[in-house]
Amino acid sequence: MIRIGLTGSIGMGKSTAAKLFAGAGIPVNDSDAVVHELYAGEAAQLIEAEFPGTVRNGVVDRQELGRQLSRRPDGFKTLEAIVHPLVRQRETEFVEREKARGSEIILLDIPLLFETGAETRVDIVVVVSCDPQIQRDRVLARPGMTEEKFNMIRSRQTPDAEKRERADYVIDTGHAIEITRARVIEIIGVLKARIAKGDFRNA
Repeated sequence: MIRIGLTGSIGMGKSTAAKLFAGAGIPVNDSDAVVHELYAGEAAQLIEAEFPGTVRNGVVDRQELGRQLSRRPDGFKTLEAIVHPLVRQRETEFVEREKARGSEIILLDIPLLFETGAETRVDIVVVVSCDPQIQRDRVLARPGMTEEKFNMIRSRQTPDAEKRERADYVIDTGHAIEITRARVIEIIGVLKARIAKGDFRNA
């Protein structure tokens, strides 16, 4: 079973690419969706203990959490220490389920793939990327986003140029959705061909 690791900096179109892989029949483990579930479940009280006032009605208030993180230099590391092990557990469960089902290819959507060393858990790395101006426009159009917050998030992420350099495949999401879809289909086709030949590690 080939494990694709999908990653990309904020605003680069990772979620869109993941949906296209899913639409093409590839089982996808969406880390962002897992985090949303955890924020409304088992991670909520753990986060509240470290960041008082961030949980309302049993669910983490992301806006308030973001506000507190901006004031605490160690905040992100503290949050990641809580959330990452839980996300990793869900990922392991997903991989085992798909292995039992006999899936040929799966996709792990991992926002901080390079930053957390997760490339060692996948066989193929796919990076989504686009022109920096397109990225900036997309991110600043999000509700509650500011230039300061955008720069803070970007400073914690591996630079896009380095991601592209380390990728097995790059998907440019700066064009029409159909071009992105075609690239996704192309990558899946290449991987299936390499599976048939018994060679995919260096795809």
